[in-house]
Formats: sequence, structure tokens, C-alpha cells
Amino acid sequence: MRPHNLTIPAPARRAARLVRLRSGPPSAVVGARREDEGVRIAVTIDAAEPGGTGLSGWLQVLADDGAPTGPPRRAADLAAAVAEHECADPRPRWVWAATDSDYPRLLCAGVRVERCHDTALTEALLLGRAGRFGEPRSLEAAWARLHGLPVPEDPKPAARQEQGALFGAAAAEIAGVDAATSAQRRLELLTEVHARQLRRIAGTAPAGFATLVAAESAGALAAAEIAAGGLPWRVDAHDAVLTQLLGPRPFGDAPPAKLAELATRIGSALGHPHGRGFNPDSPAQVLRALRHAGFPVQSTRAWELRRVEHPAAALLLEYKELSRLHAAHGWAWQDAWVKGGRFRPEYVVGGVVSGRWATRNSGALQIPRIMRRAVIADEGWSLIVADAGQLEPRVLAAVSRDLGLARAAAEGDLYAALAAEAFDGDRAAAKRALLGAMYGQTSGGIGSLLTVLRKRFPVAMAYVEDAARTGERGGVVHSRLGRACPPPSSGWRSVVSGLPADEDGAAAGQAAQAGGAEPDLDADAGSEPGEHDPARRSGQAARSRGRFTRNFVIQASAADWALVWLAVLRRRLSGIAGGADRAQSGAAGLFAAAPHLVFFVHDEVVVHTPAALAQESAAAVAQAAEEARRIVFGPTPVRFPLATAIVDCYADAK
Repeated sequence: MRPHNLTIPAPARRAARLVRLRSGPPSAVVGARREDEGVRIAVTIDAAEPGGTGLSGWLQVLADDGAPTGPPRRAADLAAAVAEHECADPRPRWVWAATDSDYPRLLCAGVRVERCHDTALTEALLLGRAGRFGEPRSLEAAWARLHGLPVPEDPKPAARQEQGALFGAAAAEIAGVDAATSAQRRLELLTEVHARQLRRIAGTAPAGFATLVAAESAGALAAAEIAAGGLPWRVDAHDAVLTQLLGPRPFGDAPPAKLAELATRIGSALGHPHGRGFNPDSPAQVLRALRHAGFPVQSTRAWELRRVEHPAAALLLEYKELSRLHAAHGWAWQDAWVKGGRFRPEYVVGGVVSGRWATRNSGALQIPRIMRRAVIADEGWSLIVADAGQLEPRVLAAVSRDLGLARAAAEGDLYAALAAEAFDGDRAAAKRALLGAMYGQTSGGIGSLLTVLRKRFPVAMAYVEDAARTGERGGVVHSRLGRACPPPSSGWRSVVSGLPADEDGAAAGQAAQAGGAEPDLDADAGSEPGEHDPARRSGQAARSRGRFTRNFVIQASAADWALVWLAVLRRRLSGIAGGADRAQSGAAGLFAAAPHLVFFVHDEVVVHTPAALAQESAAAVAQAAEEARRIVFGPTPVRFPLATAIVDCYADAK
């Protein structure tokens, strides 16, 4: 393919960069158009030169089937070229290898895009559908797999960010690229992989799978924008909370005063002279001391310490809580993650097997409630905090299409409605029964409650029990939009068949468990009587996977809805007046005057908005939730009510 140079006059470049947040036409599908509709442009970015400024790269316009419509074009100013296309109607869907490495570079150049197709995220979804969960998903890996070549491992996240879009050494050798031609060569690979992915998507049931692919890529755009815009974080407020709980910031590696005091008190309570030489962070030392005091505990877990009637137990629990806070969100965390008054989490889209997001070391998904005091809107701005209450039970009603449960989930408090209909008004019993059904609980006297559910809501109960039986047989279940759960490991199959798990199989099972994929067989078959009985171990392993698949169909479908909600909300917010700030360049200018997403965790979003636009932005949050309901579940009486608050401080939302 012969390259053409693409140049844009400077005035057009400047104007194009400022047109970022124009709204697209309303649509019932994620990202304004379906995954298989509209203009597509593949893009690769040249490696950054030392001391260089600006972006250059390659563009390739594609047909609906992914085939090139002409020769590739070289863009000396890639940011301007992308911005110009974003001013067109219809806007294109950008095809690139990985949003988390490519899009931040465009954001830094002040360019925001509406839609994309992320081949890495798409490859992961397609591999999951093919029962090849966890295989390498990079562009290099997808292309090598397509040609029957050795598949290189995915680069580590840090390496990918440092190298931009460059190949690793192994991948470069396989694909035949070098530093001088990598972006142009990668464009050819990208075009080929993308076209093949479109064919695979078209051949994948259910029809909603194409929506899932589009939503996953839209979520990646949102994740990059959240990191670029950042969650407002006041360092002084954070310091005040830490000082209140831990004492003044210590020097060097010294522990905070409160932790040092607690360590001394714990040691004294357990018989150490003046508390010296006792380390509460050493489980072995704590266990020895408690056993010496007459308490034969098996671990230092909180639930076990709560049963210990000894003065040291309460002190240990307090120490563990404060120590965890200091390690996860203390001053070292602040130094690493809060810059310029913003916390910028590194999300991993689809990082959990259910489709929920994970993070890279930032602790964004576990911010303690008390730390929300540090999240304060800028002057003249507001925070909109919205979360979907009772999401998973409502999802069960929607996916199972149980009319009785759907009536209970049609409005208000689902558990109260359920209690009134089936549990003589006992809300606690109704909640316990429904959660037990979703998570596979059978002990603790819950049997009679489950019997009531089976009689009153047989379709919903059959739905989760069918999913559990599929898992027990080693089968694979799917979310509403078609995300597949991981298949069982060879170790699991060996145990279920009554054979001892081989070393590799056991390791595979444990690795899957780390991602929430399936039970840890060793933990399941632990220290109970009969642990070496193959039949008992087989049954335990089967039931444990059944509990996983039972919940997967609900949690993953809830993740489908939340992802689509996020994608639709991102689009709706971009249509609210505000625009880019001409006085600021780069990503700061994109978000300096317009409402934008700044945080997302499971079923909760936070929007930072000019106060004058708060009501309009809050309405967009609710409208996006309703649109997501229609997209994911179709016609259903089930509602997904939001608890929404417009506040100055995140902590005031609940």
C-alpha cells in the first residue's frame, strides 16, 4: 500500500482541536451507533522521539467489513487529523490496538473521540467465547494466532505505557517490523486483525454480543478520560483525616504515632514487658501470644479475633483497620497517586472475569468511606454521585423474566415488596432468602426461606439453579450480553473425576481463583473430615464451581448494565453545553468547563460538573440508566432506581 501524506492547514487544526464535546444523535445502541455501522478509521501512532513534541502516525479508512477503501495516509499532525474527523458527520469509529496506550496520547494533545474499537479488549471477549480465556490478546498475539505463528505473551502494563505502540522484541520478530516501519506495518496488522474480528463478532450469538464489544471499548474511552480529568482530591483534607486517625505524618519509615501506641498496648496486654519487641503485623507472633494466653485461634482474621474475649483482641482489630488504611490510602499513597489536586486511577477495563473493572495498584475500588472527605468539588463546581441500589436482585428479575419477581422489582424497595408478597412483611427474611439464592447459600437455616422462593418465584429460582448445574457439570455460562465465564481448569476436572489434581492443573485452578474465575480446590477441600475422600472432594469442587456460575450470570449481567450505563452517560454528558476551555491546552482544556465522569466503581458513578449545569447533568445520569436498561434487557417492568445526590463533598452523598 502506497502511503499518502495528510496535511491540514494550521487554522483548521486549531479550530478542530476545540470542537471536542459536540453531542451525537440519540440512539438506542451504545456509542451512538451499532458496532457494525458507520465510518471506521484504523490508526497507529508513531513511537515518541526523545525530546519530540506532537503526534504523528498512520490512518486507514475502512469499509463496513473492515476492508481498506484506499491507500493508508500518513498524518504528520495526527492529533489535528483525528480532531478534523471528529468534526465530521457521521463521526468515525477509531480502530486501534489498545485504548489504554493510544488514547491517553491523544487526550494529552487535546483531542477527545466519541467511539472506538479496541482490538485487545475485543480479542479478550472473543477468546472467552471460544473457551480460551486468559490467552494473550495484544495486536501482536491476535495477528500471530491468525497466521498460526507462535503467540507472544502480552507486554506488561508498565512496558506498554513506556513503549507506546511499539512491538516487544519477540512480537517484532514474528511480525517482521523494525523501529523505522513499525507504525506503518502495525497499521497493516491492525487492519487485518480488525476485519477478522468483525467476522467473528457477526458469527457470535447472542445478538447482544456486538453491543458488549462496543460497550467494552466505550468503557475504555471513559477509563482513559477519568484518568486524564482526575477525581478532585484535596490534599489538606486528606492530611486532616490521616492526622485525626493516625497522628501527625511520621518521618521516613517510622510508623504513625497511633499505630506505635497500639502496638505497645497490644504487646503489654499479651504479656510482653512494656510492650516492647512485639510486632502486631506478624501473624505468627500474634498467634503464639494468643495461644499462650489460652486462646487457640487458627488465624488472625478479623472474624476470628472478634470471638476472642481478651483485651488484646479489640486492640488488634483497631490496629489492623488503621494499618490497612495507612498502607492503602496513607501518605505514601497520596504522594504516588494525587497530583495537582487530582486522583487519577488506572482502571483495568474488564479486569475481573465478570466484566467488572479492576485497578492497577491505585486502590480506587476500595476507597474507605472516611477518605471521601478529601473528594471536594472545585469552587463553582459540584459532584453528582449516583449509585444503583439493589442492582443484582433487580438484574435477576430482569434476566430470568420471572413476572412475580419483576413486579417486586418494578419500583421502590425490592426487599420490602418481596417481603410483603412472600414473607409476611419480614424484610430481613426476604433479603436473606434472595441473596442466598443468588450466592448459593444452603446452611444457617435458610432452607425454608428458599422453599418459599421456589414456590413464589419458580422462574427466577430455576434460572440460577440451571446456571449452578451447568457449572457443576463443567459447563460455561454467559452474561446477558454474552460475556463468557472461564471454563474449569484441568485441575478441577481431575478432582471432579476422582483423580488427584496434577501440579499444572492445580496451579491453573488457583490462578483462575485469583481472578474470581473458579474455586480454589485446595481451599474448598481444606481441613474438614474426609478431605482425602475423592468422592467428597469431587462434590465440594463441583458445588463450589456451581456457586460461581450461579452468581456469574447475575453479576456479569449487572456489569453489562453498568458498563452500558457508563458508555451512554459519557455520550450524554458530552452533549451538555460547556465545551472545551480555549485558555487551557491538552487534556486540562477538554474538561475545564464541561461536566465529565471522574469516578466509577461497580454500580456507582461520580460526575464533576459546573454548578450551573448540575441539574442537567443529574438528569443525564438518570436518563442514561434508563437507556441502559432498555439496551441490555429490552422490554421489562424491572426498574433500576438510582440514589443520586448533588454535593460539594463526596462524603456528603450518603
